[in-house]
Amino acid sequence: MTIFLILAPYGVYTALMFMTSAMVAVFAGSAICLATIAIDVVRSRSVKILAAGSAILFAGIGLFLARHPTLSVLGVKLSVDIGIFVISLGSMLARRPFTLQYAIESVPAETAAMPGFLTANYIITAAWTVAALLMMLANIVLLYFPGLPVWSGLAVAFAARNSAIYFTKWYPEYRQIKYGAPEGALPEAQ
Repeated sequence: MTIFLILAPYGVYTALMFMTSAMVAVFAGSAICLATIAIDVVRSRSVKILAAGSAILFAGIGLFLARHPTLSVLGVKLSVDIGIFVISLGSMLARRPFTLQYAIESVPAETAAMPGFLTANYIITAAWTVAALLMMLANIVLLYFPGLPVWSGLAVAFAARNSAIYFTKWYPEYRQIKYGAPEGALPEAQ
């Protein structure tokens, strides 16, 4: 369920980009980010860096579109990808990888205190950062080579996102096997 809530704003934004205007898509993405923040607050959980940053990112792009409606769909996609990359990389540079907040809330306190726990979260966040970078680069390529088929950018985005999801699920299990952590000691993507 956690991974669904994390990805819901981006799924809705992506789907709406095909059905409606970019402004509607980014404001809907922002609204869903705010809804996930509200769910966390109601459940007495921390406000997540990714959710708050994405809400601001989507709303900011929407407000920009309201004043400059000539930004292309590809420009909007590139702006979102750059924003997600900055949020993800920024969380690591601030020494608070965004996955850490989700992981801490899904494991016992003694697990979160284990030496490799923080390292594992840096690695998982790095995987998401690389995925955002690949999506960003695919949109840049499409921007400079407009003759390329649009599906090529979608294929890169799909592969990058799904690879990051797979890695997020696989890596904790790998660490558990490699380092012999007790069952349930490492976070799992839900």
